[in-house]
Amino acid sequence: MLAVTASATLLAQISRPAVDADTAIMLDFQKRVETYLQLRKGVEAQMPKLKSTPSQEKIAHYEEELGRAIREARKNAKQGDIFTPEISAEIRRLTTMAMQPGDGAHISQSLRHAEPVHIHLVVNDRYPHRVPLQSTPPSLLDNLPKLPPEIEYRVTGTDLVLLDAQANLIIDLIPGMFS
Repeated sequence: MLAVTASATLLAQISRPAVDADTAIMLDFQKRVETYLQLRKGVEAQMPKLKSTPSQEKIAHYEEELGRAIREARKNAKQGDIFTPEISAEIRRLTTMAMQPGDGAHISQSLRHAEPVHIHLVVNDRYPHRVPLQSTPPSLLDNLPKLPPEIEYRVTGTDLVLLDAQANLIIDLIPGMFS
């Protein structure tokens, strides 16, 4: 009986496909993003609902309150909570691949010609309202892990920022990504 159990355990270990390191890192990233979204949804569920309105003032007020409430719920948030060193290294590797000859020249040119934003950002702060959002080149986005619609990648100077667009909140960032 012991031999049968040992054989079954060995067979299960042999037949189970090994998850490669890159996949495990991206799964960890997705899990961290999903954890943030769950927190955000929990915070939003406790707020009064924003009724459909053309009033930019009411929409802006709701977004400010949402951002404030999320910041409070994440008051201990710090750089690296989502972009861990392993995830940052993998995203740097993917970005380097995108910057190879061909698309790389277009990406570099796009980053240079976009309205460059050079500001110091801090995790869990608001993205400054008067500072334009620099777009991220689509060919670069194609190489980065996909994000849910509530979250965006943004480039500010040399940093890659993970931004909650509706709450206008800096979720995390990788400094010096494009130096």
